[in-house]
Amino acid sequence: MAAGSAIQIPSRLPLLLTQEGVLLPGSTMRTSVDSPRNMQLVRSRLLKGTSLRSTIIGVIPNTSDPTSDCDDLPALHRIGTAALAVQVVGSNWPKPHYTLLVTGLCRFQILQLLKEKPYPVAEVEQLDRLEQFTNQQKPEEGLGELSEQCYKYAVQLVEMLDMSVPAVAKLRHLLDSLPREALPDILTSIIRTSNQEKLQILDAVRLEERFKMTIPLLVRQIEGLKLLQKTRKPKQDDDKRVVAIRPNRRINHIPSTAEDEEEEDQDDVVMLEKKIRASSMSEQALKVCLKEIKRRCEGLLVTSGLPIVYVVVQESLTSPLIPYELYARISRLKKMPQSMPEYALTRNYLELMVELPWNKSTKDRLEIRAARILLDNDHYAMEKLKKRVLEYLAVRQLKNNLKGPILCFVGPPGVGKTSVGRSVAKTLGREFHRIALGGVCDQSDIRGHRRTYVGSMPGRIINGLKTVGVNNPVFLLDEVDKLGKSLQGDPAAALLEVLDPEQNHSFTDHYLNVAFDLSQVLFIATANTTATIPPALLDRMEIIQVPDCKEHVAEDAKPESIGDAADLALPPEMPILIDFHALKDILGPPMYEMEVSERLSQPGVAIGLAWTPLGGEIMFVEASRMDGEGQLTLTGQLGDVMKESAHLAISWLRSNAKRYQLTNASGSFDLLDNTDIHLHFPAGAVTKDGPSAGVTIATCLASLFSGRLVCSDVAMTGEITLRGLVLPVGGIKDKVLAAHRAGLKRIIIPRRNEKDLEEIAVNVRQDLTFVMASCLDEVLNAAFDGGFAVQPKGERLNSKL
Repeated sequence: MAAGSAIQIPSRLPLLLTQEGVLLPGSTMRTSVDSPRNMQLVRSRLLKGTSLRSTIIGVIPNTSDPTSDCDDLPALHRIGTAALAVQVVGSNWPKPHYTLLVTGLCRFQILQLLKEKPYPVAEVEQLDRLEQFTNQQKPEEGLGELSEQCYKYAVQLVEMLDMSVPAVAKLRHLLDSLPREALPDILTSIIRTSNQEKLQILDAVRLEERFKMTIPLLVRQIEGLKLLQKTRKPKQDDDKRVVAIRPNRRINHIPSTAEDEEEEDQDDVVMLEKKIRASSMSEQALKVCLKEIKRRCEGLLVTSGLPIVYVVVQESLTSPLIPYELYARISRLKKMPQSMPEYALTRNYLELMVELPWNKSTKDRLEIRAARILLDNDHYAMEKLKKRVLEYLAVRQLKNNLKGPILCFVGPPGVGKTSVGRSVAKTLGREFHRIALGGVCDQSDIRGHRRTYVGSMPGRIINGLKTVGVNNPVFLLDEVDKLGKSLQGDPAAALLEVLDPEQNHSFTDHYLNVAFDLSQVLFIATANTTATIPPALLDRMEIIQVPDCKEHVAEDAKPESIGDAADLALPPEMPILIDFHALKDILGPPMYEMEVSERLSQPGVAIGLAWTPLGGEIMFVEASRMDGEGQLTLTGQLGDVMKESAHLAISWLRSNAKRYQLTNASGSFDLLDNTDIHLHFPAGAVTKDGPSAGVTIATCLASLFSGRLVCSDVAMTGEITLRGLVLPVGGIKDKVLAAHRAGLKRIIIPRRNEKDLEEIAVNVRQDLTFVMASCLDEVLNAAFDGGFAVQPKGERLNSKL
């Protein structure tokens, strides 16, 4: 081909200033761009250009672009490389930048810098002929011996490798097809060389100088491989491992300042692999981790754009995971560019797998006597709860591999449910971790996100194991009754596998995608109520009611101990006395006022007892009557069960009106004759439901129609039937404590609830009088002073006929 038909680059080229690497003609380099002038070059030239000419730029090595547009350009390197921009990838994390994939075309020399802003443009002179890459021409006279020598050393280097590796066979074919003039640049970009050595090859304009510089580099690489093979111990089997002899250059946003640091940079992938093998993870997890390393290596080889030379070392593989270990020993493998999404995902996943406690655990300290002392010191009262916890620990002492049950502490807030779980962990000598489930409405919070999503992360269970660092901690699932449900799934359903002792030994988090053993984890759940817990999840747990013990604490705080100065650990010169007059100034005015006597000053009012998730409460029931059409009105946000109890009470009273001499305003025993009744339950903003208000409603209506007052110190609870029987109800302990707190003295409860009084503290029982009732007659007799008179039935006449 004539010289006039040679391919020419444009005489004016925009300049890309780089500090991190040296691009040689015939090679490919990936570089990061984040400085102002380089960013403007990409935006204005590469992204907006429409012709092939606009993709040709000049790459200037060993020159840093100023961080500000106002700064002057530094001295430019004299020789550069004309390059073709093959790919442009933009990203905004961690800061706006572009990643360019450029291929070197030829050398050029800067003649004159035409402009500096918005990006530098220079007039250049082409130094290499581009047609020599497409036409096989004989080398110039005098270079034949040097080119032949360089070619032989290159062939010798490749033949030292295993030709069965595809990359090695491809490189061997490449040596035969490339023109000899291109060998110095391409071989220098492949073998292990420093940036300074590459810069010397770039500055060597004469082909003879490039050959003379490249040959010693090839000889040095060959000697290094020979030494490597000698130091390796010969193995008897034919298994092979691939090791890269050229490290892929790391792309940093901050250029390296020392050449030695670049060459001696620690191979983080190899270190990560060592951590994976030392983590004692399961075989399946090890397979997945090594497979991720393989994928990472393959992605790096494909995107680097450069042929990679491998050395195959004869070495036996003791692990059975031969397909996954093929890429595990790639030497000097550097991290992917941070702009690549695969980089962060793969590295975070592998680091999480390393940090998980696959086999690391703590040894239990099961001493029942010490556990009892610790629970007593940490928590007052709650004898039933502490007894059940000690029973559980005693069984674990006898059988270490106990599966379940899952304890669930149910009680009002502030009674010590969470602190009991922490005390259990302290007793066992285990790590403690609390997982707050209140408001969680996504099942991915339990099972984790799949790694196909951006921003994926493991679930709270796996994150908790990573935090504590052992595989047998105590996990407290707090507020399990407040789990939500949404389009993202049901987290309560995801907890079924976690809490099932027969399934959690192979719990699979979506992020890990491998099974993790949760059978050694001690799960303790807490809730305020069981009403909102799904039945399937509730079946997995053993419910332990935690009563409100604040009343017990208040009883122990005797007034004498407050005012006793001798009990105060104070210096002698600072005596402090606290009496009841000072308490008002310290604590402020009373927040709650008990107005029991004032509200019972007229007929038609009775006091009932109710149970709530926050403990027991007293409840006033008010009734009034007026002329009407016999309607019953119920107000106070009542549920269906409570409405039915009201209808039961009025029906029973109507059927027994003559017996108790109950009449309406007109004196009729038909209580609803021309009479409307209104029943109201105060605190209308609170929803109320349940059967235990039946006796209270009947007593309230009896007071209304009889005109008598209910005793002001009496509270009652119980369910009624249409025949007037009193049935047992729940929550007796909390209801009794509420009545005691309100200052009431007598409590009417169903006779079949007498067994529940054993759970109440002795000092509380001593202050109260309990009336056991099995029918409404007994309830009415106890609720009114002097009893509730019953009209005696007349004597029956026996016929003698």
